[in-house]
Amino acid sequence: MSELRTIQQTHSFQSKSTLQQQLHTLEITPGDNIIVHSSLKSMGWIAGGAQAVVEALMETITQNGTIVMPAQSADNSDPSNWMLPPVPEMWHEPIRQSVPAYDPYLTHLRGMGKIAECFHRHPAVIRSPHPAHSFMAWGRHAEEWMAEHPIQDSFGMTSPLGKMFDANVKIVMIGVDYDTCTALHLSEYLAPGLTASPDGAAIMRNGERVWATYDMAHLDSDVFPELVEMFEKVNPEVSIEGLLGQATCKIVPMKPMVEFGTGWIAEKRKLNAVTGE
Repeated sequence: MSELRTIQQTHSFQSKSTLQQQLHTLEITPGDNIIVHSSLKSMGWIAGGAQAVVEALMETITQNGTIVMPAQSADNSDPSNWMLPPVPEMWHEPIRQSVPAYDPYLTHLRGMGKIAECFHRHPAVIRSPHPAHSFMAWGRHAEEWMAEHPIQDSFGMTSPLGKMFDANVKIVMIGVDYDTCTALHLSEYLAPGLTASPDGAAIMRNGERVWATYDMAHLDSDVFPELVEMFEKVNPEVSIEGLLGQATCKIVPMKPMVEFGTGWIAEKRKLNAVTGE
């Protein structure tokens, strides 16, 4: 969508100040811990764009809280697994040998959106060390939650998600649906029956670039909307919904959703084992 069309479809002037007012209405307050998933284009035209959104979040949460965003760089992975798009098989080994090693400052974010890209550039933001499935954070718990992120545990209990599990975290989805809700991958890790297959990534080890191999879990975010539909039926008062900019914004508590999701996915895996799906 062109900027002119975005302006034409924006119903009133929007700025950092108007976003802060909306965040207050959505019960986002100083000291909150939040995971943010976002689509800037869904919010309409905002004076200052992504920077205004990031600053509105930071000034609302304050340093007493923590803002977390996924910072995935999934193209630092084994090219034999790439489907969107695939690359010629003859390129696979040259890619493994030549793709730059993960760098928390330089490695780009893939498919995370303009707000996350802006957040990544803030000098006080800390990014976790996973080469493909990192997170980034600012605020009170940023250093603690991002300090370690084992390559074999993208979304499990030793990942940033696991460290956040008991911290009263709110998931904030701005103009996006539950299929973007990375926290639900923790449910997939916690539910019995998780399977994995070989993957790899370029990392720095002892001062040298190496291609590291590890087992990556099989994940399926396509089931998240169905999972959450059932979660909300069982817990009808659990979420808060309103507008941020012009985007629909939904806020849900992380821990109860992940706990429900763990049981739901466990039952689905049992059923799939019986039916052979």
